[in-house]
Order: sequence, then structure tokens, then C-alpha cells
Amino acid sequence: MKAGAAAPEVAARPLSILQVLEKNRFGTGSVQQMFQAAEGLARRGHQVAVVSRPGEELAARCRAAGVSLLPLPLRHEGDVASAWRLARWIRQRRVEVVHAHKGVAHSVALLAAYLTPLPCLVVNRGVSFPLTWLGRGKYRSRRVHRVVAVCEAIRQVVLRSGRLAPEKVVVIYAGTDLSRFDPARVKGDAVRRELGLANGTFLVCQIGVRPWRGWKLLVEAIAQVRRHDPRVHLLLVGCENEAVQREVREVAARHGVAGHVTALGYRTDVPEISAALDVAVDLSTAGLGITGTLREAMAMGKPVVCSDAGGNGELVLDGVTGRLVPAGRADAAAAAILEVMGDADKARRWGEARRLRVEEHFSATARVARLEGLYRTVLAEGAAGQVRR
Repeated sequence: MKAGAAAPEVAARPLSILQVLEKNRFGTGSVQQMFQAAEGLARRGHQVAVVSRPGEELAARCRAAGVSLLPLPLRHEGDVASAWRLARWIRQRRVEVVHAHKGVAHSVALLAAYLTPLPCLVVNRGVSFPLTWLGRGKYRSRRVHRVVAVCEAIRQVVLRSGRLAPEKVVVIYAGTDLSRFDPARVKGDAVRRELGLANGTFLVCQIGVRPWRGWKLLVEAIAQVRRHDPRVHLLLVGCENEAVQREVREVAARHGVAGHVTALGYRTDVPEISAALDVAVDLSTAGLGITGTLREAMAMGKPVVCSDAGGNGELVLDGVTGRLVPAGRADAAAAAILEVMGDADKARRWGEARRLRVEEHFSATARVARLEGLYRTVLAEGAAGQVRR
């Protein structure tokens, strides 16, 4: 059978699918992508359940989407009790597909696959860190039928560090909900009022404030930008707690831009934030696939400036849909931001290409269709029998 083709009986019928992830906060991209898959597959007629730690927001979202929520502690990678309960659900629900989205979910699902037959186990890989010798076995196991990398850059890291057969690792880009990120429907005025921005303020925004996301480099870049154009203001979204917000304020003060940097915690109004900003930035130095908030800003027709780390070069076409800068270079980021600030016509031209690129390659609809096709292909192969380690 040709790769990617499914037997007619597999291609025609609904599937029983579990989407498994230990995280349950919608402020993180992994939860959004997991739930996007669950909701999208349910709309396509499949029987879908989410397996995650219990949480009110996740429970409410599942009810609204008509998706079952199966709560599990998922305490750690060796949580045998969670694996036993997951295996029981697999038998009771006659589950054909389990898709695990993070490390704990991956380990627990793999344990469950040793306890009960599982026709299709798919695991996600969304970070570009090499696989360690301890973790490599989780990906090489014959009970793992496919590894879904969120970009080609990560696929290559997995192949090199995991020593897997090329056909076992596939790329399916994360998707953007174009109905939520629609510049014709979503406005950013309320966000700009909340921030107290004066008319004419040029708002630079990065969503993601973890150490490897390069936010300190961005603060340094903003200080350089202000020497040439004082209109700029930086918004950092996604601080885990008050201690991180305090650190942002301290770093901003050291660079002399304390009054021109705002740090916020996790937000659910990301479409409105994307509408409010003038340029979306991500200066990550390691660990990333394709930055979701850049996809979303591009869907809103906004200019983007990002490091060339991970898979960002697969999303952002330098000089066509945005500007790629060398990772770790605050001066290059400052120059790119000033380029956008100083050339409104160029920013508009980039905007026309950005939305189209997301529609064609990075939409939620395209992603869910590709996931369904992958599941059916694995099932048609008779689980992992035709895929080498």
C-alpha cells in the first residue's frame, strides 16, 4: 500500500480517538493545539475524548465542543496508576488512536500501550532540544507508530538524536484558527486603552517570557530602538507569576526603559492583543518549533520580526512576510523593528502575503485534516508493522 493511503474500510468510518496532555491551561500553546485537534476531529464526525488533569476551564470548553473529558492525575512520567486507568479506558471505549502531546502524556500513553493493545499511538514533538539517551527509547519504541514534529527543523533534530527511520517522523504544522484570528472581526482598541497607550504609540509585543524565549534581548533591543524613535512601547505577555513580572521590570530599569515596558501574565484575549500590536516579535534562542503567536499575528496581517531559531524560517519568509534576524542579536532585532516602524508601505505589503501564507499552510482546518489522514494511514498499515524503528 502506498504511504499515506488508507484501506477503504478505514477511510470511510469514524474513529475513536483520545487526545492526551497533562497540561490544562489555555494560556499555553500545547493546550490550545491539543484542544484544536480534539474539537476539529469531533466536528469531522469522530468520537473524541480529551485525557488531562482536571480543570474547570478545560471541562467547560470540552462540554461546549461536545468532547468528553477523562480526568487523570498524570503526575509524572512513571505514573503507573494513570497508565492503568488509561489502558482501561482504551479497552472500554475501543480506542483506536491515542495522540500524546507532551512528555508525561507520552510516557503514560506508552505504558498504557504495554498494558493493552493500541492500534495507533502518535506522539508530538514541539521543541528543538535533542533527544537525550534516556528519552530516546520512548520515541524508538515499536509501540509508538508515528512522531509528529511541528516543523521540519524539529524533524531533523529528532531523526539525528533519536536515530529513527525517516518514515516514522512526519511534519504536521500547528494550525491557526482563522475564524478567531480575523482582522475583519477582531479589534485591539480595548487592549490599547487598558495599557494606557497614547495616540501614535508603536506597540511591540512578544507572547512568551520563559528564559529561552529571548525576552531580555528584546528589552535590550527596545532600548536601542528608543534612541532613534521614542514612540515604541514593549508588551511582554505570559509571565508565569509576579516574580517574573518583577524581573521584567528590573531588566527594563537597567536598560533605562522602565516606563516603556509592560509585563502581563497569561491572557485569553490573544486575538485582541494581536489586533492591538504594531509588530509581533519572538527572539527565542532555543527549544522552539514554529512560534504560534507569530502565526496568529500573521493571520491578523501584522508584521513579524523573529529569530532564525527552530522552525521560524519555515513560517516567516525573510523580506516577504516578515524579517528573520540572527538568534541572540539584540542589535539586529532593533534594526528590524526600526525598519518596520519607518516603512509603513513595506509593512502593508508584507501583510498581504502573511495572511495568505497562514491560510495555505498553517490553518487549523489543514492541520486537522492532515492529522486524520495520518491516523487512518497508521491504522491501514496494521499499526506499526510496516514502519521500522
